Amino acid sequence: MAMNPAPAAARVAEPMPWQLERWRRLTQLQDSGRLPHALLISGPHGIGKQPLVEALIARSLCRNPGEIACGECHGCRMLAAGYHPDLLSVAPVEKSRQIRIDAIRQVNGFVSQTAQQGGYRVIRIEPAEAMNVAASNALLKSLEEPGERTLFVLVSDIASRLLPTIRSRCQHWNLATPPAAEAERWLGERLGDTEEATFWLRVAGGLPLLAEELAGAEARQLRQELRELFDSLVRGGEPVGEAARLDAQALDRVLWYGIAWLEDLIRLGLSGDSRRVRNSDLLPLYRQAVKNARVRDWFRLLDYAREQRRLLAAGGNPNPQLVMEAWLIRWSALLRS
Repeated sequence: MAMNPAPAAARVAEPMPWQLERWRRLTQLQDSGRLPHALLISGPHGIGKQPLVEALIARSLCRNPGEIACGECHGCRMLAAGYHPDLLSVAPVEKSRQIRIDAIRQVNGFVSQTAQQGGYRVIRIEPAEAMNVAASNALLKSLEEPGERTLFVLVSDIASRLLPTIRSRCQHWNLATPPAAEAERWLGERLGDTEEATFWLRVAGGLPLLAEELAGAEARQLRQELRELFDSLVRGGEPVGEAARLDAQALDRVLWYGIAWLEDLIRLGLSGDSRRVRNSDLLPLYRQAVKNARVRDWFRLLDYAREQRRLLAAGGNPNPQLVMEAWLIRWSALLRS
């Protein structure tokens, strides 16, 4: 008589290699019953917050955890299937960039219930800085009186944007940029090319998951389009016409590249040292741009780009095409001065 094979173990979330010391500390706190009920895990986009958070959530919901979740129990299988009754994930809805009070009211109701699987109730809020003031204030009561075996995990790119009252009720774990050698080794394995890994890691400012993202086909294409646009502006191209070529939906990423390139220009303008430039392939364009404008003018443009990106992150809803045009007109004015 044929036997049904045992179901394969679910894929288990693990922290990144450079996070193992932090991970051991977290698991020691959890196993000793000293893990705080609210964690704020922060660090820039691409540093590896999600793998650490997912590994912690998986272990918290596992019935037989070891160093990581077992991958075989009912809890692990439910999580792998995409639904676990004791996990509530909160994020901005659809095109909204804000987490509003209705979502936090669901959190408060969830916290008041008993865990269906008899273990932890886990609430993940990401990005935590997307909570508006009303939502943040509504969360305070649950953070103050969470009940037993409740774990809040707030994930943030920029923790300073959270209300101080939220930050003060969480234990803050700020993730540092990993050692370059470890990051290059990991990325080299992912990309299959050590030189590529070194280049993209430098472009990404040492953030390995961001470097992997930037090395992807879609991101490379956008970067090439922006490089051609930059070159066109240096040669006197018309900024409004150039803005029309760009995908308005990519505004946040366009601003990210603009900020990174402006920071390069400022480094080069202040020091004259090309070794301090992250985007080494853009050096010829940088040198021409540095000739055409003063460093303080690049600082003003950098402030403008950062403010536009901050407004986007805060839930603002600007007209992307108008922002793109205003941004490129400012670039063009400096390049022609």
